[in-house]
Amino acid sequence: MAAIRCGADAVYVGAPQFGAREAAGNTISAIRQIVDFAHPYYARVYVALNTLLRDDELARAERMIGELHRVGVDGLIVQDVGLLELDLPPVPLIASTQMHNATVEKVRFLEAVGFSRVILARELSLDQIRVIRRATTIELECFVHGALCVGASGQCYMSYAIGGRSGNRGQCAQPCRRRYTLKDRRGKILARDRHLLSLKDLNLADHLAELIDAGVSSFKIEGRLKDVAYVANTVGFYRRKLDALLAEKGLARTSSGSSELAFEPNPDKTFSRGFTDYGLAGDRSGFGAIDSPKSRGEFIGTVASVEKSCFILGDDHDLHNGDGLCFFYGKRELAGTLVNRVEGRRVYPQKMHGIRAGQEIHRNYDRVFSGKLTDKAAQRRIQIVMTLAEKPQGLTLTGCDEDGNEATVEIAGHKQLARNEDAARKTILAQLTRLGNTLFACRDLRMQTNATYFLSVSQLNTARRELVQRLMQVREAHRPRLGGALRKNAAPYPEKRLSYLGNVLNRKAEEFYRRHGVEVIEPAAESGLDLSGRLVMTTKYCLRQELGLCEGPRPGAAAEPLILEDEDGRTFEVRFRCGSCGMEIVAR
Repeated sequence: MAAIRCGADAVYVGAPQFGAREAAGNTISAIRQIVDFAHPYYARVYVALNTLLRDDELARAERMIGELHRVGVDGLIVQDVGLLELDLPPVPLIASTQMHNATVEKVRFLEAVGFSRVILARELSLDQIRVIRRATTIELECFVHGALCVGASGQCYMSYAIGGRSGNRGQCAQPCRRRYTLKDRRGKILARDRHLLSLKDLNLADHLAELIDAGVSSFKIEGRLKDVAYVANTVGFYRRKLDALLAEKGLARTSSGSSELAFEPNPDKTFSRGFTDYGLAGDRSGFGAIDSPKSRGEFIGTVASVEKSCFILGDDHDLHNGDGLCFFYGKRELAGTLVNRVEGRRVYPQKMHGIRAGQEIHRNYDRVFSGKLTDKAAQRRIQIVMTLAEKPQGLTLTGCDEDGNEATVEIAGHKQLARNEDAARKTILAQLTRLGNTLFACRDLRMQTNATYFLSVSQLNTARRELVQRLMQVREAHRPRLGGALRKNAAPYPEKRLSYLGNVLNRKAEEFYRRHGVEVIEPAAESGLDLSGRLVMTTKYCLRQELGLCEGPRPGAAAEPLILEDEDGRTFEVRFRCGSCGMEIVAR
């Protein structure tokens, strides 16, 4: 609801079960509430049911999809193609990024079998997106902000290999946020006890125009398990950026209303591990957040000197009592404290331990800013024009909203000329435009009468309430609806053989692929496959580059593999793709 108030055109939420974040499920009744809140704004609600399913779960998923359709959801985000073999209602299907939508051939196939939209793999570059757009007509969506999986989505089995918790089943234990030691094959330590697989957060705010031009029509903010403050701040920020671009390009948004924010959005002020564009425009450096996977927030300044109970910043700042600070000390350990008192550049924290001259200070909690990000952080209103008109038999009140929806009500009672015309006009204006507890705001009230009439406050209030009610009904009747276009055909899948990387966990998925020409199918890793010696992660991120160990292009050759060891002594072989750049991690 915070996302919608702050201007989101759509939201995505986890289904009661089978969503890619097992802990972020929502009940059917909660989803109904979200649908009822979103639809009057013409905002859409997509439900994520994007995990791999076992055979004994398919019937439950089928029933759940029917329930979701009945409460009015606008689309399903799915990963498991076995769902396409079920008896589904006509609900639009969106191909989750978990399907690893990274090639022209894959996206073209998904379009052919009836998907309405494809959520692109996060590791794609602008050039790769352009190529996909030129070869397809399906709607393309991409992530523009939030946490990044280091592994290619849907192709990461590291969590499952370590402890049986599968990301493809919504149970990822996030091994990418743990500490690792990197060694060469001779045992030489290249990096010790660092978060070597942890990435910064994605931020493509400066690339929205390029993405629009490349053919992307939907921008997605990652926000699962984030709080209201993060959602409101991030959505408000992107809404402003995008509105300016749409106006510049003569494009329209898909939902109604404008949001009035009670704060100045700034992504640095809520959860952030630092930001990266993840190589969208070609630069492949600076992806990692290897010192800490925690939020570090916004940079405030550098410590100029330290006294017994305070430190002095070298720059002006806007710290307040109660703000949360964090800083790195010792062997790049992240520590934090609270601000007790501020006197100019002198900051008196709750504790001084670890604070040294020369340190960079970040604020990971802005008390004043966060105090504004409540359920009253934004108001979203749909603009209407009202017309008070005269008919031979009486007066009518018409409302026309920004989408062209129109409703008219008659004002009961005989026409009575006003004795005090100014007072009558003021009363009419005040009562008819009093829309504060509705979705609407009156942009203009037009008086198309031959004379000024006296109307009682009760007449005006009744007319206003009836008009709002009827206009809401007309809006709902005219709300754009998306149709499902699932097509059971024999369009050829781009591959004839699928390894465990094809993620086939149930018989229905196997039937789907066989109908589309796949001849050899290995069961998914989650079937109980022994992953020893197998690939458990593919990523465009490169540790050699991150650590300054890259020796540049190696035509026809790859750098020597390295060994990654986690905190529990488990080891993995890291192989490098030195032409296209990136890594492959293999369980040992």
